[in-house]
Amino acid sequence: MTEGFGFPFGCVVAVAAVIVADLAGATGHPWYALVTLGTVVLAFAHRSSPLAATGVAVVAWALHTGFVLGRFGELTFDAPAGFAALVFASALVTGALARAAVSTSESRVSTPQSRVSTLRSRVSSIPVHESSGRVREFAGRVLRVP
Repeated sequence: MTEGFGFPFGCVVAVAAVIVADLAGATGHPWYALVTLGTVVLAFAHRSSPLAATGVAVVAWALHTGFVLGRFGELTFDAPAGFAALVFASALVTGALARAAVSTSESRVSTPQSRVSTLRSRVSSIPVHESSGRVREFAGRVLRVP
């Protein structure tokens, strides 16, 4: 995903997730929205920039507290809202750590083509001198080929 579209696309997906959770009965069971929005935050923390993922987590928290815990978009600041913030923050950190682990493992894996080009560059950097007549003569005596 390109860096410029991480936050707007994440907001659209978060709104869609809270609508689906609300249709499934999230106002009676708030964990429906926590699971769907937490998955959105986790996915965007893994696939987009850290700043965009943080913005998506904040929007997810506002959607959850405003439309699932509270009604009509009024934010609530109580224990369930704090728990939701904790869930979204942990999803954000988990996704960021997964992204870092994947990028580190991808950078450590070398392709066979890169190893061949590295070997060629090492071989070409060794200075090669023409053999002198004495070296050939010595090799001929030592290696007596019948």
